[in-house]
Amino acid sequence: MKSDSLKLAIEDSRARYAAANPRSMAADKNAEQFLPGGNTRSVLHYDPFPLTMVRGEGAELIDLDGHRYADFLCEYSAGLFGHSDKIIRAAVHEAIDRGVVMGAPTSYERELAGLLCVRFPSIEKIRFCNSGTEANLMAITTARTVTGRDKIIVFDGAYHGGVIKFPNGNSRHNVPYDFVISEYNDVEGTAELIHQLGSELAGVVVEPILGAGGNIPGTREFLEMLRQETLEVGAMLIFDEVKTARIGPAGIQGLMGIEPDLTTLGKFIGGGLPTGAFGGKAEIMEHYNPKKKGTWNHAGTFNNNVCSMAAGAAGIGEIYTQQRALDFLEWSEAFRLALNDTFIERDIPMHCNGLGSIFAIHFSLGPVKKKSDISAGCLSLRPLLHMELLHEGVLVAGRGDVFQSLPMTQKHLFRVSRALERFIDRHKPLVLEVLGM
Repeated sequence: MKSDSLKLAIEDSRARYAAANPRSMAADKNAEQFLPGGNTRSVLHYDPFPLTMVRGEGAELIDLDGHRYADFLCEYSAGLFGHSDKIIRAAVHEAIDRGVVMGAPTSYERELAGLLCVRFPSIEKIRFCNSGTEANLMAITTARTVTGRDKIIVFDGAYHGGVIKFPNGNSRHNVPYDFVISEYNDVEGTAELIHQLGSELAGVVVEPILGAGGNIPGTREFLEMLRQETLEVGAMLIFDEVKTARIGPAGIQGLMGIEPDLTTLGKFIGGGLPTGAFGGKAEIMEHYNPKKKGTWNHAGTFNNNVCSMAAGAAGIGEIYTQQRALDFLEWSEAFRLALNDTFIERDIPMHCNGLGSIFAIHFSLGPVKKKSDISAGCLSLRPLLHMELLHEGVLVAGRGDVFQSLPMTQKHLFRVSRALERFIDRHKPLVLEVLGM
């Protein structure tokens, strides 16, 4: 039976993994004394245990057992600048030397705010927070308060933070907002839903590329429809570009020329350090102006922490310029397309879904356009692919996500290409069997 064949292959791969990583295995076991499951971040767990990393250099990581990996996980897109960029390190050292906990506005946050507002035309004013989760909470709260409405449309498979996630519908673990779930890239169905909710709808929150749901790009027709229909019913359109802001100079909204009411940012904008931001039209953001009476309070001890603000300003101002962003998009997209050409040449149902430096490997004959298109066979094969890539010294996400970073070279791209070719050489018959082909 195909399920037995796949089960045996995964068990074999995990056994080889455990034998090769005794120190990581012991560290994980010891950590269970104090951390549930030895972990403080669920997405980083995978069976039989996750690697413990001890050092990062450029686009590579070294684990506790001394193995070196090409880092195609890139901290789920936050690691755009890699692990040891000299400009980022100098900025952080300078910030530390000047004083860490100022308890006052500093030049760093003002510089970073200016850089982001210039970079993203839809962001006229911006405020910082501590994570993408916080940014989305603030954006949704803003939409609800400005409109005086409660309902928020989200999409099946979306992830907007630790308490705003919809892998399989809503959850009691989410914040208790009135979420209404639609299908991603369903133009007609979502347009109808927007009009059904009408005067009850506060806003629509959308990732221009559905990240945790399979790195599925939103079609132009779909995203433009969201802009038009929300305007018609007086609801706010919120673009969650926490990940996708790194794609091109101004994220997906810049590439498509679509201006949302609010945008949320995070991940790479802190130069690899923790931060988040939400911003948009001036008349909306002025509700947070403390110089005016009756405006809203927005607190957060570390909203403007100097290390993140300094690293972010250096990263965007000196390294990831608009031209560098354009060049990186072209370079990274060429690699994604080259991998897809390899899959076609090898006659195997695999496809890199996404855009540029953010994509996911699917077991399918072509692009995945909706979460419902992802087969059970695809999901069942991912643990095997993940393990086999680790054996080849390539670190990717357990769910198939692949991210590229600025310090990567052709050497790193060749490494993942070779690893995938070896996976195909070894497991193509099993892949075809599992997918019933």
